Amino acid sequence: MTTTSPQGRTELRRPDGSPVRVLVVDDEASLTELLSMALRYEGWEIRSATDGLGAVRAARAFRPDVVVLDMMLADMDGLSVLGRVRRELPDVPVLFLTAKDAVEDRIAGLTAGGDDYVTKPFGLEEVVARLRGLIRRAGAGAGRRGESVLAVGDLTLDEDSHEVTRGGQSIHLTATEFELLRYLMRNPRRVLSKAQILDRVWSYDFGGQANVVELYISYLRRKIDAGREPMIHTRRGAGYLIKPAPIAA
Repeated sequence: MTTTSPQGRTELRRPDGSPVRVLVVDDEASLTELLSMALRYEGWEIRSATDGLGAVRAARAFRPDVVVLDMMLADMDGLSVLGRVRRELPDVPVLFLTAKDAVEDRIAGLTAGGDDYVTKPFGLEEVVARLRGLIRRAGAGAGRRGESVLAVGDLTLDEDSHEVTRGGQSIHLTATEFELLRYLMRNPRRVLSKAQILDRVWSYDFGGQANVVELYISYLRRKIDAGREPMIHTRRGAGYLIKPAPIAA
């Protein structure tokens, strides 16, 4: 849900009206404090950690709605932390902080299940904007909608409960996978280009890293189409579309 602060800002809140919870993990104390101050200004509840083990303990106790995670920590790398946090909180969105020239870190983070990244040095406004996008995608700050169920063939997606089923079987998706599938299902039989998907799902140009779309399309296919007639299709040189699978004779 959203509210308006006394300063006129739109505040994201959890469905129960409590503040959004953000876990900030970075071994630079000054950066952690700066980020925490900026996010508290958004009306969010903040917990911080300066190492990987502390991050895992904080995630377990704090149950954050979103995590800001540095790729390089003193005791373990961000990918290891991501794996441990996701065992506790499989759906929590993660925004990675990476070195400016570490392109391989960005791709590795997304491949491992991270939802987004920003490069150092970064603007606080950019971090806040990215987090707002992740929170909305995950549903922590979303309000109720009227017609909330999308259906394409035997595939259904509930925008309120974030439940996805195909043929009555439940399918678990990460926040980013859910948003990508939602975009496809809102546009059935329509070819969507990589640029359109990047703009809608990630809300910005990925600096030429359009292969992230191919990566997440492959994730969806494994979960939606595995062992079934395919619904997600590639139009070479044009983009991707979703349409009902043909009914077996």
